[in-house]
Amino acid sequence: MDSDERDFHLMARTTTPPPQRYRPREIRFAARSAVQVGLALFLLVSCGPARKDRIVVGSKNFTEQAILGELIAQHLESRTKLFVERRFYLAGSYICHQAILAGRIDVYPEYTGTAVTAILKQKPSGNAAEVYSEVKTAYALRFGLVVMPPLGFDNTFAMVTRSEDAHRLDLHTLSDAARYTPQWRAGFGYEFMERPDGFKGLARAYDLKFAAPPRIMDLGLLYRALISKQVDLVAGNSTDGLIAALHLAVLDDDRHYFPPYEAVPIVRRETLVSHPEVERAVADLAGKISAEEMRQLNYAVDGQHRDLKEVAREFLRSKQL
Repeated sequence: MDSDERDFHLMARTTTPPPQRYRPREIRFAARSAVQVGLALFLLVSCGPARKDRIVVGSKNFTEQAILGELIAQHLESRTKLFVERRFYLAGSYICHQAILAGRIDVYPEYTGTAVTAILKQKPSGNAAEVYSEVKTAYALRFGLVVMPPLGFDNTFAMVTRSEDAHRLDLHTLSDAARYTPQWRAGFGYEFMERPDGFKGLARAYDLKFAAPPRIMDLGLLYRALISKQVDLVAGNSTDGLIAALHLAVLDDDRHYFPPYEAVPIVRRETLVSHPEVERAVADLAGKISAEEMRQLNYAVDGQHRDLKEVAREFLRSKQL
């Protein structure tokens, strides 16, 4: 699942940032103007040399995306003779999509539910296989992009609260929580507030009302805000390793509001025509990452502050890739 949350920086960063040190006073509101988005797109699309034997791997701006980008990049390095450039921590879905359409990146990891709702502007229906087929067909026809087979896990939005509150109030589902949200404060990332499968639709589906408008904040600060009791409900991701580590509770989406969010690599068709070995290499990763394995990878980076490249290297080795 994807988001515009890492400090709302819109520019690509090619190296992994240092581990985030969280402090309550760092939690803040964030806003982004159309001018900033336009400037980011202009710089992203207009800069950079032409390339021939170089593949650019992109990612959105949160840990899981950087891990997936690094897995793809390392596997391409080991299976092809191409130089692989990393352009990680792009702002979010829209920026990554524009970057791959403009040819500034060749491949990046996406989620099928995000592709349907945020990019194709469609209401998803059906099971995971049907949503994948819809995305694959539409991306080929409309954008000339190839949607590779799923990596093996689904990363849906997770509505998270404190475990002690869930136990005290006997909360298991979002329908249960709706009785208490008028006294609660919510914290969400920017993209969750804006996207069609985000807050507005969720609030309608469950008739959610809060004591104040949701706070918009950096994705990396949401859980810290929750445990410090600055907010009472946040929208995380089901594969976040910190959920279990911080002893938080995920409320079940009992009305099935969220669509499937299977992780899939998106690749430019021109790239595969020029370098068919890229398709074979990326296809090697299909079905190789379970939801539990993705949680462990995320926790290794977010919770244990391990080096992202080493975490990816160890995982590929464990899969004999």
